[in-house]
Amino acid sequence: MDSVHSQPYWSSARLRVRYAETDQMGVVYHSNHFIWFEIGRTEFCRQRGFAYRQMEQEDGLYIIVAEARCRYKAPAHYDDELIVRTCLRESRKRVLVFGYEIYREPELELIAEGETVHVITDKDGRPRALPDKYRELFMSAVTGTPRSE
Repeated sequence: MDSVHSQPYWSSARLRVRYAETDQMGVVYHSNHFIWFEIGRTEFCRQRGFAYRQMEQEDGLYIIVAEARCRYKAPAHYDDELIVRTCLRESRKRVLVFGYEIYREPELELIAEGETVHVITDKDGRPRALPDKYRELFMSAVTGTPRSE
């Protein structure tokens, strides 16, 4: 494993809970947290210098979810303002592990935390190695190294 144990880079994405994301009692339905994790991952990639779409279009590679978990700490409600924080916990040749924290604004109450494990594949679902250009961007996030402009 080539992960380094130091402070990882965390990205932040802000969102507001929409009515359609809640149940009859106005509480966010549990599966929406995984959608918010995806929003966090997408923003994480952008903040590291590339768009996930770029990886698909230019390199024919996909980051598929192999495992996902979420631990719910407090309910979120309609119109709450949330911050989704995302980090890359581990980067291997064909596997990426992202960590997430979702906080309610303005009190910064932790409402959920989770993790997703991803496998890098081609369009046919065959595992592939992450190209160096992405690997460097991801590894700098694991080690907390600032992205060079």
